[in-house]
Amino acid sequence: MKSSNSPTEGKVRLTISAGIASVTVAGILVALKLWALAETGALSIAASLADSAMDLIMSLGAAAAIVYAARPADEDHAFGHTSAEDLAALGQSAFIMVSAGLISWTAVARLSAATSPELSSEGRGLIVMVLSIALTLGLVWWQGRVARKTGSKVVAADRLHYLGDLLPSLGAILALWISSQFGIGSVDAVVALIAAGVMAIGALRIGRDAWDALMDRAADPAILEGIAQIARDWPGVRGFHDLKTRRAGSRVFVNLHIELDGDQSLREAHDIGAGLRRAILAAYPQADVIIHKDVYRDQASGPSPTG
Repeated sequence: MKSSNSPTEGKVRLTISAGIASVTVAGILVALKLWALAETGALSIAASLADSAMDLIMSLGAAAAIVYAARPADEDHAFGHTSAEDLAALGQSAFIMVSAGLISWTAVARLSAATSPELSSEGRGLIVMVLSIALTLGLVWWQGRVARKTGSKVVAADRLHYLGDLLPSLGAILALWISSQFGIGSVDAVVALIAAGVMAIGALRIGRDAWDALMDRAADPAILEGIAQIARDWPGVRGFHDLKTRRAGSRVFVNLHIELDGDQSLREAHDIGAGLRRAILAAYPQADVIIHKDVYRDQASGPSPTG
């Protein structure tokens, strides 16, 4: 007889497989691009190598953070450990910014030089970059399949990140091809500058989101309105107030006060609150919901705020 929680275990295994695939592909790409950089000396490959190295670090760091964040709440961490994901993301964004700065500095120095650097072994570099794109596309395909089956936000976000990583690889191929066909080595530095800019923009976005979460910024307004609409339409709820949210890692913590008929039984009030909580969790699986029950304030005691 199969265990009742086998579907959940299957989703966990799929999610882990996507994480292992991400780390494996990133490691292979780092090794391939290190060899290609040594063979060609192309700065565009260096930019793509830095991007793959960051992918590897981010995949390892995110995996460690997710494992730690999955630990249950304890006496010292009553709301769990999910902020570990934000701390890891903030560190990763700083690392990305430093790498983008170093690549930009080197690219500007090459463009300012009296003579353009000559690239070598462009053919080998092209082979490596085409192979890296093929591996990345295979990973993206698998991550998309896992994300659809499990609904994992982490896998979906990682997939989008790898889709964005295709740009530096395509740029490196363009630079190597132009160098081999026309002998224009300066294109390599221009492509590296563009790739560094893309990396910096991504780092700022990651860092901003992590900082907002660490500073207890409220959830997205669309989520707030969605929760308010569910509470507003829920049977038995006369009104609600003090809807508050904060983010930590991949979790959204929700506190909500609902107003109920004070003459009904405690069991009836509990069932209304429990049903509302299940409905919110069904709409937003990443949420952690706490619902407080208050007695409805009728016209005699003043209007009831409704969020």
